[in-house]
Amino acid sequence: MSKKRKPNKKKRKSGSFKHDLMHQIIAVFDKNPGKSLTYKQISNAFGFKDISNKKLIVVILDELVAQNKLYETQKGKYSLKSGGSFIEGKVDMTSRGAAYIIVDDSDSDIYISSRNTNTALHGDIVKVNIFSGKLSQKIEGEIVEIVERANTEFVGVIEKSKNFSFVITDNNRMPVDIFISNDKLNKANDGDKVVAQITEWPLDKKNPFGRIVQVLGRPGDHDTEMHAILAEYGLPYEFPPKVEKDASKLAIEVSPEEIKKRRDFRAVTTLTIDPEDAKDFDDALSLKKLKNGNWEVGVHIADVSHYVKPGTILDNEAFKRATSVYLVDRVVPMLPEVLSNQACSLRPHETKLCFSAVFELDNDAKLINEWFGRTVIFSDRRFTYEEAQERIETKEGDYAEEILTLDTLAKKLREQRFKKGSIAFDRIEVKFNLDKDGNPIGVYFKESKDANKLIEEFMLLANKKVAEFIGKPTKTKKPKTFVYRIHDEPNQEKLLTLSNFVKKFGYDFNVNDGDMSHSINSLIADVQGKNEENLIEQLAIRTMAKAEYSSKNIGHYGLGFPYYSHFTSPIRRYPDVMVHRLLQHYLDGGNSAEQQEVETQCKHSSKMEVLATEAERASIKYKQVEFLQDKIGEEFEGVISGVSEWGLYVEIMNGLCEGMARLRDMEDDFYTYDEENFAAVGRKYGDIYRMGDPLRIKVMRADLAKKQLDFKVIPQN
Repeated sequence: MSKKRKPNKKKRKSGSFKHDLMHQIIAVFDKNPGKSLTYKQISNAFGFKDISNKKLIVVILDELVAQNKLYETQKGKYSLKSGGSFIEGKVDMTSRGAAYIIVDDSDSDIYISSRNTNTALHGDIVKVNIFSGKLSQKIEGEIVEIVERANTEFVGVIEKSKNFSFVITDNNRMPVDIFISNDKLNKANDGDKVVAQITEWPLDKKNPFGRIVQVLGRPGDHDTEMHAILAEYGLPYEFPPKVEKDASKLAIEVSPEEIKKRRDFRAVTTLTIDPEDAKDFDDALSLKKLKNGNWEVGVHIADVSHYVKPGTILDNEAFKRATSVYLVDRVVPMLPEVLSNQACSLRPHETKLCFSAVFELDNDAKLINEWFGRTVIFSDRRFTYEEAQERIETKEGDYAEEILTLDTLAKKLREQRFKKGSIAFDRIEVKFNLDKDGNPIGVYFKESKDANKLIEEFMLLANKKVAEFIGKPTKTKKPKTFVYRIHDEPNQEKLLTLSNFVKKFGYDFNVNDGDMSHSINSLIADVQGKNEENLIEQLAIRTMAKAEYSSKNIGHYGLGFPYYSHFTSPIRRYPDVMVHRLLQHYLDGGNSAEQQEVETQCKHSSKMEVLATEAERASIKYKQVEFLQDKIGEEFEGVISGVSEWGLYVEIMNGLCEGMARLRDMEDDFYTYDEENFAAVGRKYGDIYRMGDPLRIKVMRADLAKKQLDFKVIPQN
């Protein structure tokens, strides 16, 4: 049986009621800058009527004066010390309950000890009082006010007692459990995985109070765990009935009247190339040899904006989701199935409505002409990537000539792109073979081959040229408000760290090179086929800024494009729907859109993209742990992918699974963390474990609830 919990044995380390009240008093003063307040006014603000609490407030006010945080303007009246020491930022909570406050436009984070977090939780926007630490060089402070909660719903397992319950949260950045009174259990049973909502956090309590809003099922059940991951990141796994009902009313038949309004490509050879398990085919390529010997390549994208109109229930839901979510075993679509898998899916031998970018290219893939507009197509053949790859390699099979021509043009476009500064990151994805019950029975890397790169190259061309068409100024045309996919230059400090690291492997990486993209490409080429290839590629990717959506164009550093957008996947990305609408609006002669409105939508889309990516990684991590559950005690060859003060992160099975070997469990010596050299060093014998070093480990634990793998290092001989 699980041990039942008592309310006074909770984990929060925020200190006493007095300490918490001190934070709340500072917050009251912070909300009333320049005002002098008496102890009676403070007591009234908290609703205190008893003498003991009023006396406590007097004591705290005097202590705050002694700490130089308040001053007594006249006897019995107190005011906040001026000096601008309060600052807003975002909480980055550690697993130990301390936090760092991330402040916009600042390279320095503010450290908050666990006793000074004042009920703040990971991701919250807070107000901080800074008091630079005297015992270290860290900028330290205390949280005085929660400006905005990032989340009030958390996933965890219910532990029931006779008179109350607790939700033990899955998130290791949640430093407390949630108290649930038995009248707010919503029929949850002991041991159920649930979603709990925090409803209040009384000043004198160490734990927040909450209620169960959803019972997900039993821990370990495949569907329960996937739904729990989605719930943890605030992502839906089903559509509200009103959205499904709205979608069912759509007129999805292509009418003759609509066809007449569009450029007709139904007689032009058109193909789709997608993953074998794809259900939504949102892009197609057409190919036609022109009389002048050039090639007309059409990049045809499902015309989602024809069906999803601004301000409708469907549009509101699509914007709210902003992206499809790709978990390890399922897709949670942005649009209902009637659109994503039917009306907007460019299925073979069906007439479909598209928004297209059509290019005239010569035999050297030089762009001669371009055209953008609404079209109608008829796909002749649906290819999987494997089938298209077979045509490229064998030069045989149906439509082999068309695929080979497209492949030749794509390779020339790719060559041009790299010459102009694109960075050659080929993303490798971890994939699982699952049985009928969703259990992992195999794990492998999915590599990008010529067929994948063929599609990628034409999608990049369309995205780039659409962005240039709207955003690039000419003598006769000014740029108009648009949606860009932007990617900033890498941080110089991170590049220097990467340079110092790869030198330990014998690679020369010059951060002062005027052409950094060339240096990065050279490094990636040098590590190909080496043991450290995956590690160094991942570190190089981490030096890069994060790509995001914005109406303020700064170009895309990684691709080397001054203008870049997302036009090619409106079934699964809301910004692409925005791009289609804006492009048509401008083709129709419309005025420039209101930038602030577009920017707000861009920020929301970027935020949802991050959450979807984190959920995808969590689902992969869950399956990695599940895959190794029956391999406890087995030994594997691995490589150190990271070093921290707690232990070594180790990738095993050629980078398919990562876990931690804790320094405290290494019995051959006492190891300490050498931050400068990314290493753990033995104090007695001097053995060194560095990032990139090969080593042998034993699998000790596979904790599904925490999605953690624990390894033990087999000592060096």
